[in-house]
Amino acid sequence: MPTPRACLLIAATLTASWLGMQQVHELGHVVAGLATGGRIERVVLHPLEISRTDLSANPRPGLVTWAGPALGCLLPLALWGAVRRMGCGCEFLLRFFAGFCLIANGAYVGVGSLGGIGDAGDLLRSGSPRWSLWLFGAVCVPSGLALWNGLGPRFGIGRDAPPIAGGWLAVAIGAALGTAAISLAVGR
Repeated sequence: MPTPRACLLIAATLTASWLGMQQVHELGHVVAGLATGGRIERVVLHPLEISRTDLSANPRPGLVTWAGPALGCLLPLALWGAVRRMGCGCEFLLRFFAGFCLIANGAYVGVGSLGGIGDAGDLLRSGSPRWSLWLFGAVCVPSGLALWNGLGPRFGIGRDAPPIAGGWLAVAIGAALGTAAISLAVGR
């Protein structure tokens, strides 16, 4: 049974990962929208809503839509890789976040293609073949699970798990509060 500190670390990491995943995903839409001459009307990031980016003009809808899940996976991987090379002890938190983003975006696009919902529906309507969405999901979800493999003890799970360091707990809580503050600031 995980200790209260482990439960707090897990809860804070999951909160930061969910909100952070939405933020980097929407950032991908925004960057691609602006880069292709689109006009951003609204970005919804409120913590109690599913995130979305609305464009009033979108000359390249397929590219803008793909950019959300693509950058939503690549940016966390790049951040994790940079921190890993620096040898920072918090690397495991960013590894979890990168895995979370891969799983969430891969499942969202791959499974979403079955019902044509959200970005998957937009991708299908803009001409992306269904198999490309399945391929994205088939690459991302197992890759995310592979990143998570072996992280349990760092989160206090398992018989041989070391005690949860107060510093990493503070980092995870800070990340959860920081991502919540960004989401509330951007709001609806």
